[in-house]
Amino acid sequence: MKLKLGDRIPDFTATMTNGTLFHSQNVVGKKPVVIYFYPKNNTSVCTAQACSFRDQYQDFKDLGAEVIGVSSDNLHSHQDFSNEYRLPFILLSDEKQELKKLFGVPNALFGLLPGRVTYVADEDGKIVMIFNSLLGTKHITKALEVLKKRK
Repeated sequence: MKLKLGDRIPDFTATMTNGTLFHSQNVVGKKPVVIYFYPKNNTSVCTAQACSFRDQYQDFKDLGAEVIGVSSDNLHSHQDFSNEYRLPFILLSDEKQELKKLFGVPNALFGLLPGRVTYVADEDGKIVMIFNSLLGTKHITKALEVLKKRK
C-alpha cells in the first residue's frame, strides 16, 4: 500500500516513548497532523530534523497541528533520543516497519537507506502533502507552509 494525496491516514497503533500505545484515531481526524518518517535516532541529519521540529513545535501547535516522528528504532533508543534533545512531540517506534509499509514509505539512495518522508493531514485526516527528501530540515518548512495556507 502506498498512501497518496487525498487518502485518509489509516488507523494504526504504535508504542510511544513513555511505553504506552498510541492510537491514531485519538488524533487523526480531530486536528491537523504531521507524521514524519526518518531513518535513525542520533544520526546527524535525523537529529537536526528532530531539533528543527522541536524548535518550531510551538508554530505547529499554534496552527492546531500535532507532530509525530516515526523510525524503526526501539523504545529505549527513542526514550534516550527524546530526553537528550528535549523533544516535545510524539515519537513512535516502528521496529517491525509495519507503519512504514502501511504508509508506503520508500527506501532512499537506491534502497540503501530508510526513507525520509513527511505526511501532512488536515483535520479530517486526509493527506494534503507528501514530501520525500533526504534533506531533513526542509520537511519542517514544507509542512509549516502547507498548514499556514490552510488557515
